[in-house]
Amino acid sequence: MTTAPAPVPRHLAIIMDGNGRWAQQRHRPRLIGHRAGARAVKRCVEFCLQQGIEVLTLFAFSSENWNRPADEVGGLMKLFLGALEREVDELHRLGARLRFIGERDRFAPQILDRMQAAETLTAGNTRLQLVIAASYGGRQDIARAARTLAEDVAAGRLQADQINEATLGAQIALADLPAPDLFIRTGGELRISNFLLWQLAYAELWFTDALWPDVDAALLQQALDEYARRERRFGLTSAQVRHHANPGTPS
Repeated sequence: MTTAPAPVPRHLAIIMDGNGRWAQQRHRPRLIGHRAGARAVKRCVEFCLQQGIEVLTLFAFSSENWNRPADEVGGLMKLFLGALEREVDELHRLGARLRFIGERDRFAPQILDRMQAAETLTAGNTRLQLVIAASYGGRQDIARAARTLAEDVAAGRLQADQINEATLGAQIALADLPAPDLFIRTGGELRISNFLLWQLAYAELWFTDALWPDVDAALLQQALDEYARRERRFGLTSAQVRHHANPGTPS
């Protein structure tokens, strides 16, 4: 009798925390940590491709991160631009589609142009959907969706009583993709920090003390192994879940 393969998340969402602390532990500038974190991103993308994960969403820069010291924000923008210039061709070769969510109008025109070019180049790729949340916040995302529906009601395109979870959800970022199955946060913090608030409603949460630059395939596999051991009920009872998985069994 063969054993069923362990379930693999279709959509993995990650808060990449700990770059600054990683650098501080080595008595180096914080930007050195961010550069090391960029290398961890490459390892994570390779892991997802190997595992057959369909969507990887990375929290690269929150809407609140604009309030960090100006020199760090400026350094991050240079790093972001450099990554767009260096890595996009390789991502395209690997079959990854790159897309960005967040308030784009806060970025400099040079970065905006690179973002749009990367999305255009990789638009037809299907091996992995790589989503970068940049200048993004979960509350901002929901507020933008609500504003869109309010405009539709004001214009007569929608009735107020037609607004429900489905109509609001259709306006939320990533509505065309499967919802995140597994959320990972590195760096030891135990919160989701305004990341994908709507989309993470039924995601499994996994936290690790490892700092993001130290993340490798072995640690990501630990998260997947833990995910495979969990029972996802989506509000049902365990008996109902078993019944839906094996309709011949009593519920």
